[in-house]
Amino acid sequence: MRLTDKVAIITGGAAGIGRAYAEGFAREGARLIIADIDDVAAQKTAQSLTERGHQVMAVKTDVSREADTLEMAHLAVKMFGRIDILVNNAAMFIRNPAARAPVCEMELSEWEKVIAVNLTGVFLCCRAVLPYMIKQKSGKIINIASSLAFLGSANFAHYSASKGGVLTFTRALAREVGDFNINVNSLCPGYTLSMDLEDIPEDRRNIEISARIIKRPEYPEDLVGAAIFLASSDSDFMTGQAVVVDGGVFLH
Repeated sequence: MRLTDKVAIITGGAAGIGRAYAEGFAREGARLIIADIDDVAAQKTAQSLTERGHQVMAVKTDVSREADTLEMAHLAVKMFGRIDILVNNAAMFIRNPAARAPVCEMELSEWEKVIAVNLTGVFLCCRAVLPYMIKQKSGKIINIASSLAFLGSANFAHYSASKGGVLTFTRALAREVGDFNINVNSLCPGYTLSMDLEDIPEDRRNIEISARIIKRPEYPEDLVGAAIFLASSDSDFMTGQAVVVDGGVFLH
C-alpha cells in the first residue's frame, strides 16, 4: 500500500469526487481527515470508513474561513501527530452550485463567493498546513484545478478564473517550498459525473463525451489513481505540474 500510515486531509471529502479520493486513499493505508462544510455527510463518510477498519476523523470546515482551516490543521495534528498530504478538493461547482451567467450579467457577490471557496480556500488550507509540513521537511499538496482552467467556459468565467488561479498558485507555491521537500501539484479533472446520472441532462452528457478521445463519461473513480500517484513517493521528483485527467479533451 503506497500511503501506509500517511496522514491526509481531504477537503470536500464527504461526497462526490472527494469521497472517491477518501475511499482510494484509505485503501492505500492513509489515515484521513474528512474536512467538509457538510458536517452530517462528513460524519457519515468517516463512520463508513471507520467501520471498515480505517482511521478517519471528520472535521466541519468552511475553507473560505481562515479560522476553520487553522482548526482543521490543528485537529489533524492533535489526532494523528502530523500532516503528510493535503488534497484541496472543496469547491463550488455541482454539490455547492456555482451559478452560470455571462460576465456582463454576473453578480459581484456570485463572483466573490466562487473565488472565496475555489481559490482563497486553497490558499488558506495550504497556509494552515505548511508550518507542519515545513517543520517535518516533507509533504504533498494536491490542488484540484480543472481542465476548464485551460479551455475556459462561456457563462462560467468565475469558475474558470478560479481554477486558472489554482494552477498559477500551485506553480508559485512549489517554488517556495521545494527546499523543504514539499511537492505541490495540480490535478485537473474534466467534466465528472459526481452525482447520479439521471440528474445530468442526456444532451449535456453527450456533448461532453463527444469532445473526448475516450468516448465515455468521466467518473470520480477515474481521478483516484492520479491523486494517489501525486500523494505517494512515486511522484517525489515532480512538482509545480498540472496533471489533466479528462479523457483527452485538452492536450498539452
